[in-house]
Amino acid sequence: MIWPFARAFLFIGTVLILAGSALLLAGLFRLGPNLTPLPYPKPHAVLIENGPYAIVRHPMYAGGIMLACGWALLVRGWITLIYALVLVIFFDIKSAREERWLVDKFPGYPEYQRRVRKLIPFIY
Repeated sequence: MIWPFARAFLFIGTVLILAGSALLLAGLFRLGPNLTPLPYPKPHAVLIENGPYAIVRHPMYAGGIMLACGWALLVRGWITLIYALVLVIFFDIKSAREERWLVDKFPGYPEYQRRVRKLIPFIY
């Protein structure tokens, strides 16, 4: 009875990888000129609340998490799943700091935080 589970892991893993890639890229492109390699907003940045940012506040991080979880399911390795969990913790801590900067920069950010989940669409 291992085969049905293997197919389920393959299917779910593939869906997570595809969805995570789409979310990551959509977040990247939607930021446009606001995109910066630094973790704090540019001086003339505007708050983006539509597109992938209407689903989750950090779509690039969420996409990376989905990719990591999808890969863990594809390879069916506990170590890989632990790495994905570490990535969730890392992005949660990193995004918490970034959000303090965003609250300082954008007066409407607290309302945005109340409406949109942080890292896992519709969940967290």
